[in-house]
Amino acid sequence: MSAVLANPPATSHEQEEPTTIDGFHLVIDALKLNGIDTIFGLPGIPITDLTRMAQAEGIRVISFRHEQHAGNAAAAAGFLTQKPGICLTVSAPGFLNGLTALANATTNCFPMILISGSSEREIVDLQQGDYEEMDQLAIAKPLCKAAYRVLHAQDIGVGIARAIRAAVSGRPGGVYLDLPAKLFAQTMEAAAGKKSLIRVVDPAPRQIPATDAVRRALDLLKTAKKPLILLGKGAAYAQADADIRALVERTGIPYLPMSMAKGLLPDTHAQSAAAARSYVLQEADVVMLIGARLNWLLSHGKGKTWGGPKQFIQIDIAPTEIDSNVAIAAPVIGDIGSCVSALLTGMGSGWAKPPAEWTAAIDERKDKNLSKMAVTLAARPSPMNFQSALSVIRDAVKARPDAIVVNEGANTLDFARSIVDMYEPRKRLDVGTWGIMGIGMGFAVAAAVVTGKPVIAIEGDSAFGFSGMEVETICRYNLPVCIVVFNNNGVYRGTDVNASGGADVAPTVFVKNARYDKLMEAFGGVGVHATTADELERGLAEAIASGRPTLINAVIDETAGTESGRITSLNPSAAKKK
Repeated sequence: MSAVLANPPATSHEQEEPTTIDGFHLVIDALKLNGIDTIFGLPGIPITDLTRMAQAEGIRVISFRHEQHAGNAAAAAGFLTQKPGICLTVSAPGFLNGLTALANATTNCFPMILISGSSEREIVDLQQGDYEEMDQLAIAKPLCKAAYRVLHAQDIGVGIARAIRAAVSGRPGGVYLDLPAKLFAQTMEAAAGKKSLIRVVDPAPRQIPATDAVRRALDLLKTAKKPLILLGKGAAYAQADADIRALVERTGIPYLPMSMAKGLLPDTHAQSAAAARSYVLQEADVVMLIGARLNWLLSHGKGKTWGGPKQFIQIDIAPTEIDSNVAIAAPVIGDIGSCVSALLTGMGSGWAKPPAEWTAAIDERKDKNLSKMAVTLAARPSPMNFQSALSVIRDAVKARPDAIVVNEGANTLDFARSIVDMYEPRKRLDVGTWGIMGIGMGFAVAAAVVTGKPVIAIEGDSAFGFSGMEVETICRYNLPVCIVVFNNNGVYRGTDVNASGGADVAPTVFVKNARYDKLMEAFGGVGVHATTADELERGLAEAIASGRPTLINAVIDETAGTESGRITSLNPSAAKKK
């Protein structure tokens, strides 16, 4: 009979606890400690091993073909989750590629952290010509909420904690974190390293509005004869969906959603005034802004878009936003969830509905405009136009309201905003405050990775070109993304001609009859060439049902589209024509 040892000797398979830890693992452990489970990026010097080690430690690493699109993915992930999306890039050119996404995230108020490897400080500061030498921190500072550099391993925990808090607290935005190459190889005693890490507690604390501010807003709202509620993407980000819906329905006030606020209440809701947008903006006398800014997207709150004088109630977390363009009569400063909750409490019971004359006038215009649109959407011209193609996508989203729509382009964006109804919050991602092109594939990848839901990316052919190579990324990770490229052979349309009579095509014209679907097929995805609405409908239905990466080349009339879409007025033209 053999004896049982109380303390059997260690076998060759058992590993002793490491006595030291390096910078690589401190970065990874700090991210994991704070619930970061996904990194978007592109490997290379000096962060290649960081991507490998992060994946080995259970963090999902989504590797892109270009840093800008990885950054856009991180920003979209931040918007969808309220946690800072992480974009990891190499130094200098890679950092610069990610910088556009960082600046866009800050402008859009999306929480994102751009982490970039960098050259050594002592060489950069003396400009001695290091590999990819660049003072990245100085370049990033003007374009983000905050920027930090970590030089010592024991400060990694502090650096990441500060970046997280800066990204999500107050008005969310982009943060830059600079990690010089030498940092990763630094080591320290393992127990001390673990102790140096920080789990951020309450990174985005509630900011309760002042009682008198809430009362002032409600008193003003009571006086309104033609009130209007305007929902911005900040309202969608807040995830205070139930209270926002309760506020709209209890007041009975008509509302307008900005494009990324669509779905907070279904676009088919009886109080939606989207189909009478021009009318309500001109006629309203008191407008309550919830997470919306009076920037260029709202004509700065003045001019012919807004008609006669009106008073504004503005709910925003940033007091500096108030009075930025016009006087705000009743600012309510705080996080949107707390502000809306306070308004609901202050309303009490028996809140008077808006005058029937106001709501009836809106309903009359809505019915007229919706009937007119229904006729347009029912048509099936050959070749397709924007309306007939988008009517197919409209029906697909109605059947799958949990699908996420990503949308960019000029005319493609404009028409989709008004045609494709949304039914659930945070299901629409588009070009946002800056209005830039190129967000499509990054946003689509993030939406699929973060939610696992089907994604429909509605892309103008010009907009798709900015990030089209990321179809390989979509195929590599087998994501449920269906890209619909509205192909009219050019920027805005494909009919421009070279005024000089030379051999070159006009600057806005692309290769005629391009087959974007073949690009998807090249990487193992499904390509569909659709020249009719029926073909588009079949291809889209099969893509959503299968969950396979799909690109539908939707051929539309090359004469369809207008110069710069609905913002033609922002595109200067020559005063004199030759």
